[in-house]
Amino acid sequence: MDRTANGLLNGFIGVVIFSGSLPATRVAVADFDPVFLTVARAAIAGLLGLALLLALREKRPARADLLPLAVVALCVVVGFPLLTALALKHVTSAHSIVFIGLLPLATAIFGVLRGGERPRLAFWLFAILGSLCVVGFAWTQGIAASPVGDLLMLAAVIVCGLGYAEGARLSRHLGGWQVISWALVISLPIMAGLTLATLPPSFAQAGGPAWLGLAYVSLFSMLIGFVFWYRGLAQGGIAAVGQLQLLQPFFGLALAGLLLGETVGWQMIATSAAVVLCVAGARRYAR
Repeated sequence: MDRTANGLLNGFIGVVIFSGSLPATRVAVADFDPVFLTVARAAIAGLLGLALLLALREKRPARADLLPLAVVALCVVVGFPLLTALALKHVTSAHSIVFIGLLPLATAIFGVLRGGERPRLAFWLFAILGSLCVVGFAWTQGIAASPVGDLLMLAAVIVCGLGYAEGARLSRHLGGWQVISWALVISLPIMAGLTLATLPPSFAQAGGPAWLGLAYVSLFSMLIGFVFWYRGLAQGGIAAVGQLQLLQPFFGLALAGLLLGETVGWQMIATSAAVVLCVAGARRYAR
């Protein structure tokens, strides 16, 4: 299997793992404060990342890599989890998942700005078409009915696109799991302190589903998913592999319907099908 195929496979595994993030977050914020959930998941994943780095005796990143790692930490360790957790207080996970269809376009733009990639014009046409499908869905669902949740999701997408592109650039010489582990470790002192500061007076209100949601976003969303995702972006290209994120709404909607019992209307399914077609088109012209 060549490097590009490996990149697509690793990227696909990462997308499948990330697809459970918003449903798991939706379950967790029902019982946990969004800020506590954000810092707690980062602290738990940071401890796991630190243990992994120490166990494998990884060398410290170069000084020049510290600032980009801090950007990754701010974007994917703090920014995206916090913004989505806040958004899910206002919208359902099924509604928010469709906004993830905008993420490939954001990732591709930052891939051009930060990664030096230059996709062909046809790539941008397919990427924009897929994104317009998502925007159209949000509009037909009554975007004015939940402006706070929708604006928070849009901000989350922009922040996450930058974090993905920056992390992919670093992964080319640091390695995928090393990038997310070091980003988690850099943020660990602050996240651990904030976890203690935001501890609820009692966990009596937290049920089993909320704890499972916290476990999923800490272990899979914050660490394991990024191991595959950053490796895939580094191997197959930020723009090309990034388009696989257009598949994430499809998987996420299925999970929202099956696990949470949320209504998944035909508009959501049609939108997801449309963006899947855009993946195929954008992938063909990514290089």
